Amino acid sequence: MTDLAQRPLYDAARLSRLFAPRHIAVVGVSANPQAFGAMTLANIAGPGRFEGPVYRVNARYAELGGQPCYPSIAALPQTPDCVFVAVPRDAVEAVVRDCAERGVGGVVLFASGYAETGLPDRRHQQQRLLDIARAADMRLLGPNCVGYMNYGLGVIGTFGIASFIGKPPAPAVGLVSQSGAIGAALAQAQEHGLRLSHLLTCGNASDVDVADQVAYLAADPACRAVACVFEGMSDPTRFLEAAARCHDAGKPLVVHKLGTSERGAQAAVSHTGSVAGSQAAYRAALQQAGVILVDEIEALLDTTSFFAKAPPPRARGVAVAAVSGGACILLADQAESQGVDLPPPSAATLSRLEALIPEYGSPGNPCDMTAQVLATPQDLHACFEALMADPAYGALVVPHTFAYDAATARIATLGRAAAEHGKIACNVWLTQHLEGPGAVESEQHPQVATFRSMRHCMAALAAWHRHQDWHARRGVRAPRLSPPGAAARAAALIEASPHATLTEREGKAVLAAYGVPVVREVLVNTADEAAAAAQQAGFPVVLKVESPDIPHKTEAGVIRLNLRSADEVRTAFTEVMANAQAVSPLPHINGVLVQPMVPAGAEIMVGARIDPQFGPLVVVGLGGIFVELLRDTALRVAPVGTDEARRMLDELAGRRVLQGFRGSAPVAIDGLAEVVARISELAADQRQRIAELDVNPLICAGDRILAVDALIARAP
Repeated sequence: MTDLAQRPLYDAARLSRLFAPRHIAVVGVSANPQAFGAMTLANIAGPGRFEGPVYRVNARYAELGGQPCYPSIAALPQTPDCVFVAVPRDAVEAVVRDCAERGVGGVVLFASGYAETGLPDRRHQQQRLLDIARAADMRLLGPNCVGYMNYGLGVIGTFGIASFIGKPPAPAVGLVSQSGAIGAALAQAQEHGLRLSHLLTCGNASDVDVADQVAYLAADPACRAVACVFEGMSDPTRFLEAAARCHDAGKPLVVHKLGTSERGAQAAVSHTGSVAGSQAAYRAALQQAGVILVDEIEALLDTTSFFAKAPPPRARGVAVAAVSGGACILLADQAESQGVDLPPPSAATLSRLEALIPEYGSPGNPCDMTAQVLATPQDLHACFEALMADPAYGALVVPHTFAYDAATARIATLGRAAAEHGKIACNVWLTQHLEGPGAVESEQHPQVATFRSMRHCMAALAAWHRHQDWHARRGVRAPRLSPPGAAARAAALIEASPHATLTEREGKAVLAAYGVPVVREVLVNTADEAAAAAQQAGFPVVLKVESPDIPHKTEAGVIRLNLRSADEVRTAFTEVMANAQAVSPLPHINGVLVQPMVPAGAEIMVGARIDPQFGPLVVVGLGGIFVELLRDTALRVAPVGTDEARRMLDELAGRRVLQGFRGSAPVAIDGLAEVVARISELAADQRQRIAELDVNPLICAGDRILAVDALIARAP
């Protein structure tokens, strides 16, 4: 249908005539004020809107509204940069062809009923439009698109009712939305003062897509941060490149991704495949690319506006001040939930606060200033200034508990203290008078970030600190850990296996090539051989049936643990072979593995999956049967270094298991991180040869880290 996966991002110059036009035409204008063409014209050419020429095109009229109306694009007195096409689907192709022949820079297609229908002839119809546009190096937005808004130029390029409160001052936010309706809904935040530079939508994205639009905003000086909401895309690596352009331009990119489907896990063979689905892959890739993710769409614009206003944090501590003790408690709860540090003030700051706050207040952090300070505005500013001056704090959070005219002045007081110290102030609009006095002033203050939720405020502050950490390590390349020649040896082992799923022995040999410690074993075919091998290994031992057709041994009942005598081994051999032969269809059985029983320890799963969009992924979680049950995992695009592997381990809710629990020795985290990094290198090197990989479990106790099972599914 399209070839987005085959082309690089458009640079800003190739999109400027589309999104920053000097002259515009609207095809399909009408005397009917409710028609799409008439509404688009009114939105673009209305008072205080676009200042350049806007040409009307419709062969049925000689003039409309006292302005000339032209019969075609060819008849226009000059070539427009951008043409908005508001005609029925069957008439669109002729208009697009006329635009291409005239040398138009870009066209916006409102008509629907193309590829989104899934009908082959409609897909071909959309492809013809793209072919015409590409041949003329003309950009095409849509079809099935509601248009776009460049608020700074007054281009309100849509057929719908759109918010526009004038050209925004800096710092402004650019918004990209794959969904036109959601984009329009978010853009109404302008009504309570949010500074929005653009709203860009893409409809069917036959040509220009979300990634192109994010890259365009990265180069546009009108916005200082970019917000994006999307569901998915055929080649998300282009989006990662767009994110890199944002970072290079110093613009934070904040994303809310719609859709939580895990379709990629449905055909999974391993535990890894079942927990490393499409949504998890997106999150991992975007976070590694420095994208700031918000889980709730209601947090998207507040968070992006915060990042547009906030300087880099000067300290990780956050101060909280309020005239309500209850509000202080609410904010403290959310700070703890989001991992935001609220350190106590320094002795000097405490002394200043004690002189300003009544004895029934609390000069700590949170700082309950009490309502008494409202009687003396200079004392309120002095409290704000004292906290902002404290080097332990990079931000000050103040809840706006009640909206009335007298409270509006406090916003300027708060902003002045932030400006004096080069920090950011956060105003949490706690009052439910959402558009009350002070709302616009708060949104538009360049040193005050406004939030409609305490949780969103603290989450944004936590993301602010993580983003600084990401910038500090950006571009630092982790050293490779695997031995020289590991990739070639492992490739030969994988290719030599005749099985679609490697046996455990074969899988462990591949791991060993990368320096991953594995348990030793012997393959036997009789009960007596098993008893002899157990005697040689030393009791206790483990028996496992080796079969490429039984990937999950526990579920099939073909494992026996902690066998302490030759008789127990012989009995267990008979049982596991019987269970294996009961599997349907009858599996191919190579024999039974005899392994020493590894002493108990923390069980960790490390796996990998080759994602069709992002390539090799590495995942870490609690091992054994709990990985799918608890879904307590951390995921990254492979390869990762040991530092990133340590961060993955630290993300696990069950990480206390590694820190020593109920008398067990703490696990050597550096050693475990090294094993994770080595397995990630395996996945990256062998991405053409494997589909999934499970090391489950790694048994970890102190410095001993040992892979006792392995599953590798070959690529089809």
